Amino acid sequence: MAPTYTAALERALRASLTYLDGHDDARVSATATRAELLARLARPLGDAPMDPETVVDELAADVEGGLTRSGGGRFYAWVIGGSLPAALAADWLTSAWDQNAGLYACSPAASVVEEVAGAWLQDLLGLPASTGFALVTGCQMAHFTCLAAARQHLLARRDWDVERRGLTGAPPIRLLTNAQYHGTLPRALRHLGLGTDCIVTAPSDDAGRLTVPALEEALGADPDAPTIVHLQAGDINTGIFEDFTTLIPLAHAHGAWVHVDGAFGLWAAASPRYRHLVAGVAAADSWATDGHKWLNVPYDCGYAFVAHPEAQRAAMSQRASYLTHADEARDQMEWTPEFSRRARAFATYAAIRQLGRTGVADLVNRCCDHARALATRIGALHGAELLWEPIINQGLVRFPADGPDASPADHDRRTDAVIAAVTASGEAFFSGTTWRGMRCMRMSVSGWMTTANDVDRAVAAVRRCLENPAGDAGRP
Repeated sequence: MAPTYTAALERALRASLTYLDGHDDARVSATATRAELLARLARPLGDAPMDPETVVDELAADVEGGLTRSGGGRFYAWVIGGSLPAALAADWLTSAWDQNAGLYACSPAASVVEEVAGAWLQDLLGLPASTGFALVTGCQMAHFTCLAAARQHLLARRDWDVERRGLTGAPPIRLLTNAQYHGTLPRALRHLGLGTDCIVTAPSDDAGRLTVPALEEALGADPDAPTIVHLQAGDINTGIFEDFTTLIPLAHAHGAWVHVDGAFGLWAAASPRYRHLVAGVAAADSWATDGHKWLNVPYDCGYAFVAHPEAQRAAMSQRASYLTHADEARDQMEWTPEFSRRARAFATYAAIRQLGRTGVADLVNRCCDHARALATRIGALHGAELLWEPIINQGLVRFPADGPDASPADHDRRTDAVIAAVTASGEAFFSGTTWRGMRCMRMSVSGWMTTANDVDRAVAAVRRCLENPAGDAGRP
């Protein structure tokens, strides 16, 4: 007799709740070493089948200590959100339903939910309702989708069908940006065959924003080249936003396509308090952002938006006689780089319904408040220095070495040592970054579970580390 689902799912539920209920008391960082995890998990491949309950029980036990509690309230290392209850539950249902969300014919419900979720996202982010969209694995593939549409659009205007003829012999595309672009951008350009040599960095101001004179000079240097202008809505270190109201019209006046990296910062549009930061961004040609960051849906989920749906569809679409294509409904594979794909719109739909418009705004506001409290309070500690007070949810501090003869390298080592000590304590999880040539402790708050008490505990952990020459930031 085939095994039933009940016992295995009941065990998975118990293990999941035990894990989630432990966020407040457990260490944030993983404690198990690679050797320990291998000793538990690298079992000999068995010949005989196992009952699913045992598989689930042993898996939950064997990963103990090897999971980072990035979904809890004291994880500030990278821009990683948690999972809202409704989103997590919907994601479980997504696995149970096991729909291939590539075609309407495969799953009408998945198609309609994705259509509705896309419209809700356009509304929340202040984008035109006519914009094309795609739900993809993350911002990496959102960039890929948007830039594929840009490539198609720019070359079609020069009578070059890139989808048929490829890039050999095509007019070379250049991409203008400031020097602080995220690593997902060059990776997308490599995937698309444009190569990283197409990137032209233009000077930026003291805050890291592309300036109007710099962009105007770069555009004018080769006025006939098909051009993408890449702008940022939320720098990864400082949260800085470009001046969209002036840069986008300037780029369009030169016939350029404007792509916006808004991996987390685009969500400022959902908050009346922070909406001014993205003023003018709706005039761009494409936008990339994440759901598994600030919307707090389970991994993996990113969103691509394209103001020219015909270019997006031309770049992504594929048809075959054995497939059943819908004439009026949405076939998702027409808009995304994936053929078979997970129905990730269910979790997005559930998250937006749980939060509502005001809940999304409150989530953004709370995270920004917590980030500012973390940065300013840690920066005010003896032995610490505030380098960047958050304008949104990203802040920077460092920990200078003692002594008048301390070198920049000494300051960098001290900063990395403090970060490592705090993380090793398990009380909070921060990461390091290099900004303006200095090693810094970067803090990012995007999880719905973070509270003022979590901030208090993180600040106290840093204080204990700074007060203890051994660097022990453990609990008192």
